[in-house]
Amino acid sequence: MALTALIKEAGGPENFILEDLPVGDPGAGEVRIAHKAVGLNFIDVYQRTGLYPMNLPHALGMEAAGIIEAVGEGVTHLKAGDRAAYAAQPPGAYCEARVMPAAQVCPLPDDISFEQGAAMMLKGMTTQYLLHRTTPLQMGDTVLFHAAAGGVGLIACQWARAEGINLIGTAGTDEKCALALEHGATHCINYRTEDWVAQVREITGGKGVDAVMDAVGKDTFDGSLDSLKPLGMMISFGNASGPVPPFNLGVLGPKGSLKITRPTLFTHISDHATCQQMAQHLFDKVLSGDVDIRIDQRFALKDVADAHRALEARKTTGSTILTL
Repeated sequence: MALTALIKEAGGPENFILEDLPVGDPGAGEVRIAHKAVGLNFIDVYQRTGLYPMNLPHALGMEAAGIIEAVGEGVTHLKAGDRAAYAAQPPGAYCEARVMPAAQVCPLPDDISFEQGAAMMLKGMTTQYLLHRTTPLQMGDTVLFHAAAGGVGLIACQWARAEGINLIGTAGTDEKCALALEHGATHCINYRTEDWVAQVREITGGKGVDAVMDAVGKDTFDGSLDSLKPLGMMISFGNASGPVPPFNLGVLGPKGSLKITRPTLFTHISDHATCQQMAQHLFDKVLSGDVDIRIDQRFALKDVADAHRALEARKTTGSTILTL
């Protein structure tokens, strides 16, 4: 049996319930993993509220780290006793242990802690595909990154600095801006007190940025388009302020023949070999010291509702984990 946080209907954080559920044995292509720490991400909020519908009742959580207890037939990259971490579908990480598909579960290097592993897989591989797999970027390019002091943002600030990419961040307080700058952003704009679109234009000498990486959604979408240079790429990868409403595709022409994409991590990591390669790239960045995984909030699994409230209120910085 494993203590599990799940929801039986979509809604607010108060809908979480805790139950002891049977775990079972892994089938072909599966592993059983005992979690040591679990990551918290905004996609969990989208699933809890019903923005991303799912069959209920269901446990939430897409990211965790722990010890492999058993492997099913056909699993060759992991064995019982291995340290492991993952960002993967289906949801279900908010628990002490689970059986899950093995393909996206990755061996965790000994020099990376379980807490770091739980805090970095979804956010770090998201950063990897944003900077390496979505649009061609090279040293000297400039990107605009919203929510630069969040879990993905602080990893992206450091990764961009290591790659020689200029990252202009936005954040909601001066303290969060200072945090982004400390982690490698070349500039950071307080979007609550400044006209961030005008600031981006001023910083870039009126040219605009090569790409925008926007997980905020509705509140920043129009300004993000206006921050791009001609032929720039708009990467909309989240909806923290709500989903982007329908818009006229024709506006991309007069704004500079802009490009737009709505990627998801789970498309990028759906292939086993690609997922393992992306994870290794992330591990290399952390082990080299280029990227430090900052964990600013820890909640016990039983307090998962409070963790969600803090995340939705934008009271968090860096990564948030659930401890077991």
